Amino acid sequence: MSPILVRPAARADAAAINEILNPYIAQSTATFLTEPRTLAQRLAWFDEHGGRHPVLVAVSDGAVVGFGALSVFRPRAAYASTAEISVYLRPEFHRRGIGRRLIGELQSRARALGHHALIGICCSETGASIALLEACGFRRVGQLREVGRKFGRWLDIVILQFLVDAPSVS
Repeated sequence: MSPILVRPAARADAAAINEILNPYIAQSTATFLTEPRTLAQRLAWFDEHGGRHPVLVAVSDGAVVGFGALSVFRPRAAYASTAEISVYLRPEFHRRGIGRRLIGELQSRARALGHHALIGICCSETGASIALLEACGFRRVGQLREVGRKFGRWLDIVILQFLVDAPSVS
């Protein structure tokens, strides 16, 4: 495997980000989006990020193989120091440490940007995603039953939290 470069995403990465995320939308409960994103939608999403809500990409041999983002958790001012984290990889790049690397970089950036808490929200069926966040210091803080509906089924979410300023626990 060639070295992985993690860098800030550019608008030119929007199509590659869609190529990564759209199969998850169509085939899995890793996201509760139900319709594939168009390039225009992805560009609008990209424009909502930046500043305190960066988007990063992981690149191998010049191709984007994964991405991660910090997004607004809730739009109210009291939540300004909390961000939601998301990370997605091309399936053939799973279990190579790339997701952990993206999360670690987002945690570092969150600290530098003055965030206090990061929230991960995972479908309860996505055990690998939950385990990855836990391996990166996130702690389960709750579960909401049957709050999402996809593929004709009610789905639970697990809520995980990472306190950016807390001493690290290894």
